[in-house]
Amino acid sequence: MKRKLLAMIMTVTMTGALLAGCGSSSSTAETPAASEPAAASEAAPASSEAAPAASEEAAASTETAETAPASGETIKVGIINNDPNESGYRTANDKDLKSFFTAENGYEASFAYSLKNDEQITAAQKFIQDGVDYLLLSAADTAGWDTVLQDAQDAGIHVLLFDRTIDADESLYDASVVSDMAKEGETAVAWLENQKLDEYNIIHLQGVMGSAAQQGRTGALDTKVGENDNWKLVTQQTAEWNAEKAQQIVQSVIDSGEKFNVIYAENDDMAKGAVAALDKANISHGVGKDVIVMGFDCNKWALEELLAQNWNYDGQCNPFQATYLDEAIKTIEAGGTVDPKVIIMEEKGFDASEITQEDVDSYGI
Repeated sequence: MKRKLLAMIMTVTMTGALLAGCGSSSSTAETPAASEPAAASEAAPASSEAAPAASEEAAASTETAETAPASGETIKVGIINNDPNESGYRTANDKDLKSFFTAENGYEASFAYSLKNDEQITAAQKFIQDGVDYLLLSAADTAGWDTVLQDAQDAGIHVLLFDRTIDADESLYDASVVSDMAKEGETAVAWLENQKLDEYNIIHLQGVMGSAAQQGRTGALDTKVGENDNWKLVTQQTAEWNAEKAQQIVQSVIDSGEKFNVIYAENDDMAKGAVAALDKANISHGVGKDVIVMGFDCNKWALEELLAQNWNYDGQCNPFQATYLDEAIKTIEAGGTVDPKVIIMEEKGFDASEITQEDVDSYGI
């Protein structure tokens, strides 16, 4: 089974066109989605029923798929994710999971959503009490998971991480299917350095603080700024993945009169919000223009902005992780150990001067 898992990882890496992209606690019944995983080129936004909005004051929202058929033994999974409305990436990620973890594929799946770590931990404790076989987790924050994961282990529940890493002992989970967020940041910063600007005056729009994506994409930029006198952070603020908050931050800088020539946004939605502020102020952006615009996630509409040369760079983050998780579960069910334990998906960055329509169609989520 180890060889099978490794072979699958290599296959998916070589065929990036198919996979690439990185309230109350009341439960509502939901008809399972189709069993075929979403393709990268057709990840349409999930419906409002499939993607409940997170409440800032309320506990993580939860959903439960219909009970699996009586024939055959089903596997019960509890899936904890971030709000599907957070971004196009998260919508595609949620749709992929719902499309795969269905009764037809031998699963009974329940879903919980929140952008807050404490609410996710509460949801995890509920899934443990419910006696799930597997706990699948995309953590809102990297810290604070040791106790609940130990509880899961004591209850005989296997834990699989997806999308994001956590600061916990590796003995507390069985496998981790993730993007290399630090590498994403390093790739983006290396691209920016290669633009060879005389000076870099950067508006840095961060994601939700403490998340693995924020830490990885921030780390490389912080390092470069610290090492070079001609790299300056005009402002560094979290817009929490949100376009409107990003627009407000950039508008504030514009109003201050401080000069800038780079927007480094840690996801596409924040880049979109930044561009809205630039457009409102009649500031040119894109290839050969006044301001370089950088985003992450490779939403199809964002790659189309690159193709039109309105943006300059977009870093890939692969949201399609369901088949990796399924293969890991099959390995464990067969009595094996997932090897390698940390499964890192291959990703790349796109330059507006080089991107093609084929890239947009293949990698856009």
